[in-house]
Amino acid sequence: MAETTSPAKLEAPTETPQELIISGKESLENYIQKGSDAGTFDASLPPLEIPIIDFGLLTSPSSSAQELEKLRSALCSWGCFQAINHGVEPAFLNKVREATKQFFALPLAEKKKYYQEDGSFEGYGNDKMQTLLWSHLLYLTVHPEDKRQLKFWPENPEYFRETLDEISKKLEVINQILLKAFARSLNMEENCFLDMFGEQALMLARFNWYPPCPRPDLVLGVFPHSDGSGLTVLLPDKEVGGLQFLKDNQWYSVPVIPEAFVVNIGDQLEL
Repeated sequence: MAETTSPAKLEAPTETPQELIISGKESLENYIQKGSDAGTFDASLPPLEIPIIDFGLLTSPSSSAQELEKLRSALCSWGCFQAINHGVEPAFLNKVREATKQFFALPLAEKKKYYQEDGSFEGYGNDKMQTLLWSHLLYLTVHPEDKRQLKFWPENPEYFRETLDEISKKLEVINQILLKAFARSLNMEENCFLDMFGEQALMLARFNWYPPCPRPDLVLGVFPHSDGSGLTVLLPDKEVGGLQFLKDNQWYSVPVIPEAFVVNIGDQLEL
């Protein structure tokens, strides 16, 4: 006679690993960076006065030549810049930040509805590294629209999906302006980079959350890396810094300009 049994139902965790560590219930050991993983984080690093590119001047016929020269210098000497007057209203940027904060503040059981699946980078979770990073992320495909996996798009807060769709469309416009300006600044055909990526170019949205840490000197929120994309458009926190760039074998902190995007040239455009 065959006998069947039902597996015991496991109680869903109610605290993240970081919360367990902060409360003293678990060890920090798996998050401590060792050897070549240790990075070079130092909160006292000097600020990096990276170029500031004004979109209003970049698209103005009367002043675009001078701004294009600044852009060319930023591309060739720095690989990054801060973009101001980009056309996205400060109130909407605050809405994006607030939606992000509200999602990461949800109970763990709610966030795990969007947890990454095996073999996929999309959804809520942590970078899959041998040494864990002191951060949580939400990784989503936003373009092409038919590649979106909406099962990973949070429905709480209720305006999250609408906000992400709207910022994605605004960033598509910014990407087009930038890629055309890149080409003009290098005396290349205006649409050459746009044509290279094509109309179905992949656009990913990544939201990073770095919770308070009892020993920030021992952990990293993200490993030192280069971006594998064509370009990265980053919206930093308005008040808390932490972004750092390596230039001439020296790490520098990037100053916070509250309404600016930080634009980083990825490996696909680096020559």
